[in-house]
Amino acid sequence: MRAVVSTESGAQLRDMPMPECKADDILVRVRACALNRADLNSVAAKSGKIIGMEWAGEVVDVGSSAQRFRPGDRVMCGGTEAFAEYAVTDWGRACPMPKNAISFAQFDFNHAAALPIALQTMHDAVVTNGRLAAGETVLVQGASSGVGLMALQIAKHRGAAKVIGTSTHAGRRARLGDYGADLALDSKDPGWVKAVQEATGGRGVDLIIDVVSGPLANQNMEAAAVCGRIVSVGRLGGTSGQFDFNLHALKRISFIGVTFRTRSVQEIRDLNAKMTADLSDAVASEALRMPVDKIFPLDQAAGAFEHMRTNQHFGKVVLSL
Repeated sequence: MRAVVSTESGAQLRDMPMPECKADDILVRVRACALNRADLNSVAAKSGKIIGMEWAGEVVDVGSSAQRFRPGDRVMCGGTEAFAEYAVTDWGRACPMPKNAISFAQFDFNHAAALPIALQTMHDAVVTNGRLAAGETVLVQGASSGVGLMALQIAKHRGAAKVIGTSTHAGRRARLGDYGADLALDSKDPGWVKAVQEATGGRGVDLIIDVVSGPLANQNMEAAAVCGRIVSVGRLGGTSGQFDFNLHALKRISFIGVTFRTRSVQEIRDLNAKMTADLSDAVASEALRMPVDKIFPLDQAAGAFEHMRTNQHFGKVVLSL
């Protein structure tokens, strides 16, 4: 089969062996796959391995212990080695595609391959760990990223009274309102914390979903309400920064870190099952959607990575097979 591999010369299309469908796996004929920021690290690793974390396609084989799915089912999946004609994943990391709602590669609609990681990550961050209650206020740092856009929408869908999003790019910031933001701010503007306080009547926000981290830790706490929650999802701005422990204690802030990397298979199955139960109807009705910035054919994967590296995209970059 053809697959995009991390090589000494970058991302290259090569012939690779078919993946093995083990007992808990489903084997999927991939129709489209979506790039994530972490894929740039996979390219840089020059590992000789197939790249990619999410895809959509049709089930062609099911392991002896796999549940829920049958050959012919249309699914969207998270996992590894996605950028290939065939990919396998644990059955618990796949989601059924809503019928009559999403096409595999229609540019103007949510692209199925662009949805699973954002849905799983941000349902876990906003609902499970963020414990968002209807009527609360939410701030999403890095809101113009794919996961950030989904966080805005999930917060609004779950009844947040006010949703604030940040982006340092003026053009992308102007579009956040289309995805649930009541207010869009520039986190490099020295006045953004004051703007959050004014928007919340001086109280601060109840929940912050942070995709940026790095230098924003203390400003996030300044923008948070007393007993607010901060969920650290990503580190686009860096992995370290100053932290005011006194402010943290005075405001009694819950600071929560999340990642998939240290979760067991069963934990990811449970996470995905919760998301599917809560959000499937919203996905089917396109109340939750993901913009697709550009679609490349599989044999132009190197160009897709370069497009992502320039950081000018809004939403997801997709490879189509």
